[in-house]
Amino acid sequence: MRQAPADRRASITAWRQLTDILAQRGNQLSDDDIRRSLHALAVLRQRVPESVRRDCARAVARHGRFAPLVALYANDVPAVSAIMLRDARLAEADWLALLPATSAMARSVLAGRSDLPHGVYRALASLGSASVALPQPEAAAHEEPAPTAEATPEPASEGHPSQISELVRRIDKYQSTRTQPAQSRAPRAAFLFETGPDGVVHWVEGVTRGAVIGLSIAEAAYGGEPGTDGVAAGAFRQRAEIINARMLLEGTPAEAGEWRFSALPWFDPATGQFRGYRASARRPHRNEMPFGRPASEDSGDSIRQLIHELRSPLNAISGFAQIISGQMFGPVSHGYRGMAETIVADAASVQSIIDDLETAARSGSAGTGAPSDEVVDIGVVVTQVESELAALLADQRVDLSISRVGGPFLGLAGDADVRRMVGRLLTALVDVSEPGAILVGQLVTESRHDDMLQLRVVRPATIRFATAADLLDPGFSPEGEAPGAAVLSLGFSLRLVDSLARGSGGRLDIGHNALTLHLPSANSKAEVELEAQQGE
Repeated sequence: MRQAPADRRASITAWRQLTDILAQRGNQLSDDDIRRSLHALAVLRQRVPESVRRDCARAVARHGRFAPLVALYANDVPAVSAIMLRDARLAEADWLALLPATSAMARSVLAGRSDLPHGVYRALASLGSASVALPQPEAAAHEEPAPTAEATPEPASEGHPSQISELVRRIDKYQSTRTQPAQSRAPRAAFLFETGPDGVVHWVEGVTRGAVIGLSIAEAAYGGEPGTDGVAAGAFRQRAEIINARMLLEGTPAEAGEWRFSALPWFDPATGQFRGYRASARRPHRNEMPFGRPASEDSGDSIRQLIHELRSPLNAISGFAQIISGQMFGPVSHGYRGMAETIVADAASVQSIIDDLETAARSGSAGTGAPSDEVVDIGVVVTQVESELAALLADQRVDLSISRVGGPFLGLAGDADVRRMVGRLLTALVDVSEPGAILVGQLVTESRHDDMLQLRVVRPATIRFATAADLLDPGFSPEGEAPGAAVLSLGFSLRLVDSLARGSGGRLDIGHNALTLHLPSANSKAEVELEAQQGE
């Protein structure tokens, strides 16, 4: 402050240093130093470019706790004050003291924030709507004024015409977009829509209005008629969130067919009255289509691409979490290590989901296969899976009892595939079982020369009367009115098990009372080899 900057560079340096000192230590300085610092900044402001002032505001805004510095920046041009006021963090008393000294433009920025103390919003409301101006568009705020031959007016005086011009331009663009014929738009794989409180769609964007307007999500459509399924209708009755419900449309080839949509209810903030749903729709993924529907030729490639795009960031996240957990770059607090270990565990769970997706894609493209030459003891695999599921069983409060009938239980299949089939089948059935239930099953070999081993599991009570089509449908939920199914739903798991079984020469049967996994038996082969050895 004792120095008198001789040139522009020295003025910029002084501006940056004073701003940084006040932002970090303003509350520790004496009143005299604070007054001199703010006076110096006010004098330097005319010699410091607006771009530099914007950069300084952006650098200290999130750490801005010193109210006088925030007030100084708040009375700068809109492009600078908006940056500071969007992110500054002050106490309620400081905000209330600051408001009378701010412009209408600055108060409009504060009114648009959602993280201020409640008393600040009351103070803004008490000032009236006339005290709030339209904020300058962010794009225009960051543009440097072009040099002209005429004298350039002050930034504050040119704000109002540019705001009005920008607003008119946006209105014209919006109206021209809405008046374009739907046929001129490129086909889209998604669209947005809204319903009224009666569940009838009254607004849509992204597809032809006639294909969606007038449909109701409050009632399920039957017989292939346009409309939504029972999942949406059940969620609508309870004003619950809708996730991945079905919608069937008619119209042009780009719009007709099956869609999946997710929606959130919205309520009047003043009265709390239910106003309808706001939703987004998309085309269904391959694993969401009914079982047995032919897939497109490139579906396998798209799934493999998706798996690759999922694995890359997942490996990066898991790797950095392991670095933090292992303290490879230095000591880390116990809390951060716990968070990192949780991230590593979650990443491993997501990795298993990706592995299942890859397995499903690979087995789906391979089709029905022949029995493997590898022999695996399925009885041992079932015992190991029961042990691995102990934590899940305890958490769900479900008992698992699988008895052995006959034996031995040697199967012709890959060890990894058998573990995945048995594990996924039992996990899915445990997930849909009620707390306190007992999941009963049998591992059966009818005869030493029988071609198939069987793992039978009695249906849990929650799916006792569900049809096979329902159980193989990823959108099915035992509750009937559930918002939607998870990625690894019961339907996905059962179809994955069936695909793996068919790849090994077996199958998954869904009977009225039980689900039965059939796998090729190796008992007869082992017996023939034993007889040959004894003969030798």
